[in-house]
Amino acid sequence: MIKLTVLYGHPTDIAAFEDHYTNTHLPKAGKMKGHTKLELTKFTSAPDGLKPAYYRMAEFWFSSPEAMQQTMGSPERQATAADLSNFATGGATLLVGTVEE
Repeated sequence: MIKLTVLYGHPTDIAAFEDHYTNTHLPKAGKMKGHTKLELTKFTSAPDGLKPAYYRMAEFWFSSPEAMQQTMGSPERQATAADLSNFATGGATLLVGTVEE
């Protein structure tokens, strides 16, 4: 199992971020095929109760590196990636890793 993680930095305008993320970005991401699971997280705090390092996280789970590569090359993924600059004012960090179960 392989996972693509997107970490969103804190936006300059939370309401604008949430509106675009919910009404535009997630529908675009929902058109991507090939992942077996999608998890969305909105961070509330760091373990010490302070502001978390990131604002949101999206995790796409894939059955294999090949399945992920096929999705990453799709027009749907390209449209989703191109949309990041429209709302992710705090930046977005993408990571790929192997899930150890």
